[in-house]
Amino acid sequence: MKLDNWDKIKATILYHLRRKKIIGNVHTHYDTLKKGFPSHFGKEIDKAIKQLIKDDLIITKSASYGLQVSLNKERLSEIEEFIMSVIGLKFY
Repeated sequence: MKLDNWDKIKATILYHLRRKKIIGNVHTHYDTLKKGFPSHFGKEIDKAIKQLIKDDLIITKSASYGLQVSLNKERLSEIEEFIMSVIGLKFY
């Protein structure tokens, strides 16, 4: 299986949320997912986030102050396996 930039972007976004323990009822603003990436990756990052939401790995919550996101706690083991296979980092 060949890994491309697309998988690395998605794994990095998931890793960022998992490392900060943004799981279930703990939310963060949608725009914070773009931090840490070069600015010229803007559209690719948005597409990757929308794909993760569509795949139900990231759940959303609408708020008066903007869209909030968090990891889907019911699919946490699948998320961690994806991060491990792409980036090679394991959580304990």
